[in-house]
Amino acid sequence: MARKPQAAPDARHYDIVLAPHITEKSTMLSEANAVVFKVAPTASKPEIKAAIEALFNVKVVGVNTIVTKGKTKRWKGKPYQRSDMKKAIVTLAAGQTIDVTSGI
Repeated sequence: MARKPQAAPDARHYDIVLAPHITEKSTMLSEANAVVFKVAPTASKPEIKAAIEALFNVKVVGVNTIVTKGKTKRWKGKPYQRSDMKKAIVTLAAGQTIDVTSGI
């Protein structure tokens, strides 16, 4: 079976994937061949998969998403609300890697 050609990245792909999410826990996930990204709140799993495959030229096996609700904090005695954030844990095929320290 012939493999379909990779889709070229367009502007929508850059709007879906906002930034890599680099924490201690996400660094430990790299041992399981997974990378964590901050994504647009309206992005669906198939859109995230297509964007990652087009931008980084890798094969994505699975996508899990997490919506983190913004905390209520106080600054100079006045309360404010942090923004909600959506993260995507992208599992890559064996042998595939993404270097999040370099640009696209």
